[in-house]
Amino acid sequence: MTIAPAARAQAQDLLAFIDASPSPWHAVLTCESRLQAAGFARLEESERWALTPGGRYFVVRGGSSIIAFIVGSEPATETGLRLIGAHTDSPGLRLKPKPAEDSAGLVRLGVEVYGGPILATFADRDLSLAGRVNVRTPGGFATRLVHFSEPLLRLPNLAIHMNREVNESGLKFNKQTELPLLLGISEYGTKAEARFRQPIAEQLGVDPAALLTWELNAYDTQKGTFWGADREFIADSQLDNLASCHAALSALLATPAPAATCLCAFFDHEEVGSESATGAGGSFVADVIARLAGSAGLDGEDQRRMLAKSFFISADMAHAWHPNFPAAYEPCHRVLVNGGPVIKNNANQRYCTGADTAARFMAICEEAGVPCQHYAHRTDLGCGSTIGPIVAARLGIASVDVGSPMWAMHSIRESAGVADHAYMIAALGAAFAD
Repeated sequence: MTIAPAARAQAQDLLAFIDASPSPWHAVLTCESRLQAAGFARLEESERWALTPGGRYFVVRGGSSIIAFIVGSEPATETGLRLIGAHTDSPGLRLKPKPAEDSAGLVRLGVEVYGGPILATFADRDLSLAGRVNVRTPGGFATRLVHFSEPLLRLPNLAIHMNREVNESGLKFNKQTELPLLLGISEYGTKAEARFRQPIAEQLGVDPAALLTWELNAYDTQKGTFWGADREFIADSQLDNLASCHAALSALLATPAPAATCLCAFFDHEEVGSESATGAGGSFVADVIARLAGSAGLDGEDQRRMLAKSFFISADMAHAWHPNFPAAYEPCHRVLVNGGPVIKNNANQRYCTGADTAARFMAICEEAGVPCQHYAHRTDLGCGSTIGPIVAARLGIASVDVGSPMWAMHSIRESAGVADHAYMIAALGAAFAD
């Protein structure tokens, strides 16, 4: 397959975006740096906003969710809003508040399973830690990000000589007793807690006793890469769903002077249900939209007129057809990698797509000159969900669920298509101009 140089460059930028973002907090920081470089101004929720037509702004909540927007040149009551949503979190392993324990001279770190990862894929990987730490200061505490680039942790497999059925029964871990990650040797006279705190304190340049609390996840230090006979595929962690964040952000940054107000909303906690202050089930996007309307002098009647003309795209990755497991798929909905953006449908509203909104997205793809595909889950398998139905219900606006096709969703090492990422950026760019 021939991949255009521009598409390959966009995929390479995606890999760099992901590799700089090993946690939701780092993902937001990466978005923030790109937005500021493009002239977007940071707003604070605790301050009054003064917005102007054509203005470019962003606001962060909780360090792990971000909404960026361009104020349209035309009245929002006439154009409505163009909103694209995605999520910053990915399933995996999170450290417990007191993770360190000594086990026969080895320091292990206890973890909780966050969301629904494929746990077996975490075994024998070069893992490290990333996230945020609260550090004691003279005035209280300060939040600092940490990111260990070198391998710090490991989850070694049990040798096959002691697990003879692993290839027949599959690799399984007891979540409490067999998932703790190995950190190092508990040296004579050194407690496990001290061994855990030491590298974090050294990276932050503080005393170990100054570390108060943390939210840290284990991540794979292997960088993203191209693969395939023509290097037409990419592999990395967190393609679900940082690929959608990158595509939406790239589309917004390439939107010069839209008539309609355009927003990107990236939420935390999608993988665990979205019900949090920083999740799609919280008030973040509604609060931002209300302040946009207030800045434009819209009363309650006009705000509802604005929402009635708005369009929301929930961008989350889609299940690509896997030739080794054809029985896992609905026969007439075989989504192909590098076949274009996927419109996701579910009669039970696990996705927010309707026939009308699907047709609208098809028209957007046609306008952008990219192909599109349709996906429905097998009827006898439980279907996952997205932020789509949550945001659609809270805002009451026309919505569609879409995504780029991928393999190994929720593995620590996922795969997708180079061309698909370029297709998605082009489609979302056309949606902002729609």
